[in-house]
Amino acid sequence: MSTPVRIGVVGAGPWAGMTHVPMLVRSPEVDLVGVWARRRAAAEELTTQHGGEAYDDVDRLIADCDALAFCVPPDVQVELASRAARAGKAVLLEKPIALDLAGGQHLAQSIEESGVVSQLFLTWRYARRTRAFLDEVAAVSPIGGRGIFVNGLQQGGVFATPWRLRYGALYDLGPHVLDMLEASLGPIVDVHAQGELLTWIALTLTHESGVTSQASLSIGSPGEHDAVGIDIFAPQGRLRHDGDIWETQTFDTIVSEFVAAIRSGTPHPLDVRHGLHLQELLVTAAAQLAN
Repeated sequence: MSTPVRIGVVGAGPWAGMTHVPMLVRSPEVDLVGVWARRRAAAEELTTQHGGEAYDDVDRLIADCDALAFCVPPDVQVELASRAARAGKAVLLEKPIALDLAGGQHLAQSIEESGVVSQLFLTWRYARRTRAFLDEVAAVSPIGGRGIFVNGLQQGGVFATPWRLRYGALYDLGPHVLDMLEASLGPIVDVHAQGELLTWIALTLTHESGVTSQASLSIGSPGEHDAVGIDIFAPQGRLRHDGDIWETQTFDTIVSEFVAAIRSGTPHPLDVRHGLHLQELLVTAAAQLAN
């Protein structure tokens, strides 16, 4: 058996505790080195439960690892993941990769110039049911599609963090829907946005194939995950993905593919370049909403 890959976690919020740390600990291919967070108490809580060291110094954690998984706000991720990449460490990135285009470009350039492996935590794409859905889509001739992701994040909860409440559904939920519509219908080459950032956003997307799709996004509807899903329409009929991907397999696949990419040095399809492409679409849509 190969030597486990030494991975550290940067961030110790609810998402890190729910997903990143447990999935890394479960993997026999990973040695969880430790956790760094701006609040040491949060890092200690996770490491007391799961193992590893609570680090005071993020650069020391970077030095002790082969790879880092990031669970911090996007602007913080830009700074710290760029530092990790320049130190020669592989990076597992959250979406969006940044809060603006300059940040996304800086992170992508740091990773490209360092030649390290990068991978995006686009949760839907690793689920068994999602991959079966995309196989079904590949077997038909789509004429269009639509996606929706609506929840009540604006009402509060553990994920009602400052950056999510400021940038709304576009940056938090948008990457999932844009990515899924693109995976189904081909590269998105144009986006037209209408609505209001914190209430309801409607996107019309043009794909390279000439097919058009729509996306509806909101964090302003009471109820968690009130409406989530992707519909693809074709002469053969409608294909539906309801967005239910929450199972252990999904997160285990993220880890196993990250480890495989690190060991082989082969870029993952969902790497920082894909993240930068999504960032460009988000920034374009945000500018249209602002005007």
